[in-house]
Amino acid sequence: MSAEAAPGTAAGAVPAAPRVTRRADGAVEVQAADWSMRVSPDGLTARVHATAGGHPVLLSLCGVLDRTDRTDETLGVHRPEWTVNPEQGLPVITVIRRSTAWQSADTRIRCTAEGPEFQWSVRGEGRLRDVLPFATRAALGGRGGGLLPSGHAWQTLFTPNPGPPRRLLRGAGESAAIGAYGDARPGRGHWFFTPAPLFLAFTEDQHPEDTDPGAAHGEHPWWTLSLGAPVERLTFTEMVHVPSDGGFHLRLAHEGHTEVGGEYRTPAVLLSPGHRDPYAGLHAHRRWLSQRGWAARPRHRAGDRPAWWRQPMFCGWGAQTARARDTGRPAPSLSTRAEYDDHLGHLRSHGLVPGTVVIDDKWQRQYGSWEPDEEAAWPDLRGWIADRHSQNQRVLLWWKAWSTEGVPDHWCVRTADGHPVALDPAHPEARAWLGHCMTRMLGPHGLAADGLKVDFTADTPTGESLRGHGDAWGIALLHQYLDVLYRAAKSARPDALVVTHTPHPAFADVTDMVRLNDMLRLDDPDPYAPVVPQMRLRAAVTAASCPGTLVDTDDWCAPDREQWRDYLAAKGQLGVPALYVTTHLDRTGEPLEEEDYAALRTLWSRWRTAHGDGERE
Repeated sequence: MSAEAAPGTAAGAVPAAPRVTRRADGAVEVQAADWSMRVSPDGLTARVHATAGGHPVLLSLCGVLDRTDRTDETLGVHRPEWTVNPEQGLPVITVIRRSTAWQSADTRIRCTAEGPEFQWSVRGEGRLRDVLPFATRAALGGRGGGLLPSGHAWQTLFTPNPGPPRRLLRGAGESAAIGAYGDARPGRGHWFFTPAPLFLAFTEDQHPEDTDPGAAHGEHPWWTLSLGAPVERLTFTEMVHVPSDGGFHLRLAHEGHTEVGGEYRTPAVLLSPGHRDPYAGLHAHRRWLSQRGWAARPRHRAGDRPAWWRQPMFCGWGAQTARARDTGRPAPSLSTRAEYDDHLGHLRSHGLVPGTVVIDDKWQRQYGSWEPDEEAAWPDLRGWIADRHSQNQRVLLWWKAWSTEGVPDHWCVRTADGHPVALDPAHPEARAWLGHCMTRMLGPHGLAADGLKVDFTADTPTGESLRGHGDAWGIALLHQYLDVLYRAAKSARPDALVVTHTPHPAFADVTDMVRLNDMLRLDDPDPYAPVVPQMRLRAAVTAASCPGTLVDTDDWCAPDREQWRDYLAAKGQLGVPALYVTTHLDRTGEPLEEEDYAALRTLWSRWRTAHGDGERE
């Protein structure tokens, strides 16, 4: 899907600044090309209309910034005021309120051509527990107290963070979480992308859940909600869409780890109407972040990337799990030199030689260390990697993010009673250890591997009682961890390839390739799902939010051979083709047949012809 111009604006044209007027009743009205807004005289709500038509969105303006020791209730609200920003020439509307938790508080609305952009500010001291954009906790006296969410007539919701794989869209009355953590347990299955773009899209049209988001066109265009700030200010673990009866608000989970000492301003949230489909809205989201300086630039430009990064990949995890099915042994115990020699030998016998080999879980003695398990699994791993290099192959080593195994407890984020939860990149010795591990794994005097497959970023620590060594938390802490890892990897080996599953635009400077991640949620009561539509969605999200970043198509875990074949046929359109199996599927035991090996040979040959084998792209 190609990027669209700003809604209602010709490509290359500079949109006119919105016009603002004060009505006799004290209301403030804004008129832009694609939207209009009326802020009520009492400052409590704003009604936003799309020029294209449809029902308006009724926004609850005051916001809620709860402290860990006190809830934030609104005692009173002043009438809205407005000025023009002298630098940008854009109207800014301010609504001041009285708060039970803060010395002062206000809502500021920056009126842009794309839509109104909201921020909530407070002054005082305390630690943030939750921030609730587009909600008011009213203590105004009389009727109508309590939590007041925003209202809408939306029917369908799109989130770029994959959830149940069979569902590409969901009802607007359902929740959606985008953030830095998740796992296989109920209510936490949003771990495929950590983090995905902080973006949601809505429409009044009711689309079936299996509709391709790029084809989700109807009577009404899509509205989008985009959240943005410098990555170091994303100190919350997740952004949650909280639905209610005909309403919604957002929740940013700071978990007591964001300290306010003076003035604090939330990230900005842009409400933008008029997008033809969610992917067009996601392109616009990325463009907005770039304009504000909140989208990172990749460390490697397309013309400066090593060509070997694009070579077809073999990752041994699927073959390990297939062997685990046969032997009854744990899959990590089957990451061994002998097993990988067998896997690669079998592929070679069928005319398949991957350009990159990923040694998966568990090649190390301990997850938190660089040291190979030479006794039980990988004798002379350095020599094995050198042998692969002599055959013009590259080797990536799987890395379990956040692992505390084998590292001192005091280097870690810990529970209130001292148990380690995650290696803390804010601890100077932990940072030094990560650097040492990368040097030993990738450096010429170490194992001399060629890069990393970083996994388990969804193990980002979460919890109010946890204690670390710095001010970063949530998404910001994950970026800090990956930044330490990425810089150390590049220092050890400048052409190292770092693969993550983090397609948030602010993470483009800590990843070289985004992995689309597992096809299924195997712990779901019924994990079966059509995988090609889901993987197309993930590739489209990555292309829109991190344009130019390479994609690792992944290959695990196919529901059955028929779907594995369907996905194989689609991979060349999505990214670097990855293969995880060699003889049979782990889930069903179905064998690969000669036609499958032939299809792989054809795909890899065509891919190599299209993308070359030279030193640089």
